[in-house]
Amino acid sequence: MSKKTLKIIPLGGLGEVGKNMTAYEYGDNILVVDSGIMFPENDMLGIDYIIPDFDYLVKRKDIIRGIVITHGHEDHTGAIRHVLEEIDAPIYATPLTRGLLEVKLSKGGLLSKADLRTVQAGDTVQIGPFKVEFFHVCHSIPDSVGLGITTPVGLIVHTADYKFDPTPVDGWPTDFAKLAEFSSRGVLALLADSTNADKAGWTPSERVIGPAFDKAFSEAPSRILVASFASLISRMQQVADTAARYGRKMAFAGMSMTENAKMAAKLGYLKIPDGVQVSLDQALQMNPKKVVLMCTGSQGEPTSILGRLSAGTNRRFGIKENDTIILSSHTIPGNEETIYRTINSLFRRGANVLYDPLVPVHVSGHASQDEMRLMIHLVKPKFFIPIHGELRHLKQHAIIAKESGIPQENIAVIENGQIIEFEADSMRLGERIPGGYVFVDGARVGDVGPSVVREREELARDGFVLVSLNLDNNGRLRDDPEIITRGFVYKHEAQELIEATSQHIIETIDNLDGDIHNSMVKAVRSFLYKETKRRPMVFVTLNWS
Repeated sequence: MSKKTLKIIPLGGLGEVGKNMTAYEYGDNILVVDSGIMFPENDMLGIDYIIPDFDYLVKRKDIIRGIVITHGHEDHTGAIRHVLEEIDAPIYATPLTRGLLEVKLSKGGLLSKADLRTVQAGDTVQIGPFKVEFFHVCHSIPDSVGLGITTPVGLIVHTADYKFDPTPVDGWPTDFAKLAEFSSRGVLALLADSTNADKAGWTPSERVIGPAFDKAFSEAPSRILVASFASLISRMQQVADTAARYGRKMAFAGMSMTENAKMAAKLGYLKIPDGVQVSLDQALQMNPKKVVLMCTGSQGEPTSILGRLSAGTNRRFGIKENDTIILSSHTIPGNEETIYRTINSLFRRGANVLYDPLVPVHVSGHASQDEMRLMIHLVKPKFFIPIHGELRHLKQHAIIAKESGIPQENIAVIENGQIIEFEADSMRLGERIPGGYVFVDGARVGDVGPSVVREREELARDGFVLVSLNLDNNGRLRDDPEIITRGFVYKHEAQELIEATSQHIIETIDNLDGDIHNSMVKAVRSFLYKETKRRPMVFVTLNWS
């Protein structure tokens, strides 16, 4: 490879919302930006979460000079444990982001192995041939940064997740001055967040949540539960401040929420007014009108606190009549069905549920179209690559870039695995590498592939039929076939079908030649489809004696 070529390698986040991960490669040096996870889609049965396919990095782990994490959300940090199991490289993060990483790594026993290095917005760090300048951006979590990456072929601006909030709750707006300074130096390429590329206008400020919380707290007749991401520290602060104004005590439910709140308070990012926070056990014994609980589950995750509450399986407490539940987070694309099912279940249990867009109890942390135009005009890049979003978002962001004056030939809409190569004045497509999903199923990573997921879909759709045959040495039946079904038909209501299937097997097996097993599978499958117009998975076991 020419030493004058910079490779940008998207491993996640381009073509989906989540599992963000990008690598910058120059010569024998690689810089990695972010390491996130993605929630499984509805048809990915049994999958806990999805991580990027970073095998490209594992094969080149000796030349990875550093990993930069832009902020503390799961879609940028969630895969760090899996990365550290394969790759030993220093990790750069701002204080809050580092604290969230420490909580995450301590659970997996990897904290002692991790080389964590703290940076601040405004810092400049040399990582191999890459000079990385960290600049503050507004997002829905404090301590978020974008990156100015000076490479031997030019300056790259990587926005990460951002928005231009004029009145952020922490009083720290996005660093306009730094973006303008980048522009004055000349920006080779801008890689910018596309999540809200289909949203017109300007994303509302985080401050609009305050009045919505005030109204909800003033009208709630009983206990309040606020569901959000465990890493959404700014939302914890808003809930704590509102609880103090309305004389309620606040408690955290769930280990991840509790540990993150403790860490954020220790670092000074969460300042709960004196006397407001109590333990969960204390809160559960108090007058419901004086309590607010914060918990996970805003995406309807079945194992979260809110997910278990909606199903009636949470052990420590349940939903009470007249509870007010506030879902304070953005709906991740693909999760709509799960979230609405959770909301329906909560209503069924007697709760009143407040959620966006009915009530502005959440605003997006991502730029909308007018902010995207402003970013492009501030940075004035020669080349533009939309990142972080489904293909429809990337395409729309490309349209915005063209309307903002960037020539069509200087815009690259790419998906995971498509390498882009830069020289000082040129951009071209490079090779294509794997950029698909790596499924995490319990303790197993990558062992469950698309074929297994498809089998689970088939089992979920039509169930299975197991046929056990006892045969003599001549291949004749010694006993009547034993047939077991699961998820196909209810045995007591389908005795006729099972008896007819058994009779068909008896009539068929004597006329079979060759491979009895495969022939019997085909015969049973064909018979069941003819009778039911359904295609269960069919398994046949042969017992010879």
